[in-house]
Amino acid sequence: MRRSRGFRSKTRNVLRIGKSVRNTITNTLRTFEIGDKVIVMQNAAIQKGMPHPRYHGKAGKITEKRGVSYMVAVKDGNKDKSLISRPEHIRKN
Repeated sequence: MRRSRGFRSKTRNVLRIGKSVRNTITNTLRTFEIGDKVIVMQNAAIQKGMPHPRYHGKAGKITEKRGVSYMVAVKDGNKDKSLISRPEHIRKN
């Protein structure tokens, strides 16, 4: 049988939540301005609007707001990539 390679494969340690980390409403209601520098830090408790685990810990810049989510410009090697991420998965730098 072929091996499964899902969205969250090989993320056991990356997406582990510490005991002190709680999922609060303030994480959901956080607001960012266009041009803010942010860090992509995934919250494993919330699957909706989660960027790919490849970008966990990367720094980027908010380029626009799309509904509840934000567009984050991240440098991936030599390329500029755009991520759509909810506020639970990004933190101010």
